[in-house]
Amino acid sequence: MNVIYQSKPVELEDGSNGFAALKLLAPEIKNKAIAYKAGEGVFDLGRPLQEGEEISFLTGEEEEGFEILNHSCSHLMAQALLHLYPGVLFGFGPAIEEGFYYDIDLGDRVLTDKDFPAIEAEMKKISKAAIPYRRKEISKEEALEVFKDNPYKVERISELDGGISMYEQGDFVDLCRGPHVPNTSYLKHFKLLSLAGAYWRGDSNNKQLTRIYATCWPSEEALKNHLEILEKRKANDHRRLGKELGLFMLSDFAPGMPFFLPKGQIVMNELISYWREIHARNSYDEITTPTMMSRRLWETSGHWDHYKENMYTTKVDEEDYAIKPMNCPGSILAYQNALHSYRELPIRYAELGHVHRHEASGALNGLFRVRAFTQDDAHIFVRRDQIGDEVKRIMALCDEVYAVFGLDYRIVLSTRPNDFIGEIAFWDECEAALAKACEESGHQYSINEGDGAFYGPKLDFKLKDSMGRTWQCGTIQLDVNLPHRFELSYVDEKGEKVEPVMLHRVVFGSVERFIGVLTEHFGGAFPTWLSPVQVAVLPVNDEVHGAYADRVMESLKAKGIRCELFKAEEKLGYRLRQAQVRKIPYTLVLGEKEAESGSVTYRLYGDQKQITVSLEEFESLLLEAIRSKARF
Repeated sequence: MNVIYQSKPVELEDGSNGFAALKLLAPEIKNKAIAYKAGEGVFDLGRPLQEGEEISFLTGEEEEGFEILNHSCSHLMAQALLHLYPGVLFGFGPAIEEGFYYDIDLGDRVLTDKDFPAIEAEMKKISKAAIPYRRKEISKEEALEVFKDNPYKVERISELDGGISMYEQGDFVDLCRGPHVPNTSYLKHFKLLSLAGAYWRGDSNNKQLTRIYATCWPSEEALKNHLEILEKRKANDHRRLGKELGLFMLSDFAPGMPFFLPKGQIVMNELISYWREIHARNSYDEITTPTMMSRRLWETSGHWDHYKENMYTTKVDEEDYAIKPMNCPGSILAYQNALHSYRELPIRYAELGHVHRHEASGALNGLFRVRAFTQDDAHIFVRRDQIGDEVKRIMALCDEVYAVFGLDYRIVLSTRPNDFIGEIAFWDECEAALAKACEESGHQYSINEGDGAFYGPKLDFKLKDSMGRTWQCGTIQLDVNLPHRFELSYVDEKGEKVEPVMLHRVVFGSVERFIGVLTEHFGGAFPTWLSPVQVAVLPVNDEVHGAYADRVMESLKAKGIRCELFKAEEKLGYRLRQAQVRKIPYTLVLGEKEAESGSVTYRLYGDQKQITVSLEEFESLLLEAIRSKARF
């Protein structure tokens, strides 16, 4: 039989499987490869190859291989749990971005992290046994019989049609599509991380299960590095830093609705100021639309039927009103306010709209999951022939913004779902335009098949922070649904009315959440331009050097520099540490030498080096750091 490997045809014995191909074609990774790719599919190494397939091998170091490693480890953990807690019932146990979890039902038993060492010990015992993962195709009836004692699996099986696969692993069996590693000995470097409660299928009306989070890596070093990053994340938790640095607070009087304190408001104001600056440069017109609007508007937009449970509503003059959960309908009303010619398009409306969404109380999480937030929206109305160029403009804007914060990103193109509206030809045209815009602007992208909104395809910007986490922030979505619902139009060159295409676009995602991301990304040590206090001024002795410190403060404030005086009520060493604890970018120490020469001695946050320059020189370098938005 013939297969294609590294773009070359290769002759293999008939009936060869992935193991045989691996041994012949890539012996150097025979102990690392865990599965193989053929076309768009990923398969167990034990699966027979098909004639003419183009194949490649996966290790746990690639993204797809890492997912297989962790999904297999979820089965390993489940088998260990079965040995330790006979009668345990299993829900779902998927791989997630940095590991896996399994939802389990232990009846009346309460699991704690003190049980983790015993579970890990049993997992290691099973790993050493090198128990193979064996795939088996079964009918729905057979599956129901195998899992008849597990109501969670029975419920899932009852929803499936066609063939069903399961994996046997010694005395453990699980409903699963696979693929998996060849045997349990491939799973050596794992760690159980935490516990949480999770309602079955995310429905609060269902039983709450125990969710065990864990992670598995291809090497001991990789696992160690990940655990170190997790510790860093704990130290950088924005909720802790937000409290310590006086950025924001939360109150039971307004759950999920953050209060920004003076220092946090400075961060927000600086972000918004930058947002306004870059949007003005890119020919956006800023608008403001009402926070609360009539039910009739939300019925026209479709939100009343599909999103009402997440909207806050009230009555005004006996008419139903809703606080806006998104800004789009308001922008549409702004567009409808005047007639538009094809020559005017694109029309770019930007809005910092304060929106409210009723999130479940259990889902609220600091600034990351809230009920009230500022969406940095833009709604752009374009002709169909303008889609590609406008998307490239947006991507250039995103490039500039994310580079300022040192955030790398990748792009995901989500394509037509099963419940799409509109013509397939239009979808194909839009998807091709988005892909072409990525390619022409030098951006790689991956495809998330069938995950577009029902009204149009989208590009999602997945940002990676300093601790390796991925955040969904920017989005570009094409929409023909709302323009049609609201009968929007422009007059074309023939004098005829034509529906525009609407682009929904955010860069930060929400200002509040972006502040949370940046707080953790920078560990609370914001760049100078963004820092609530930019300079700490420390006179060595108030009586001797206090007057000079006052003059320095006055000069800095006159130039718009945010500074704070640390009076000599405590020893100098203590005040220096306090400036570091508060993560102030620049600390000035002013003594006899500085007062006599009109100079300052400064040190940067996190650096012990002290530099003495004239006050004018210091102000100049500081203003340049602020102007250029340098990341220090």
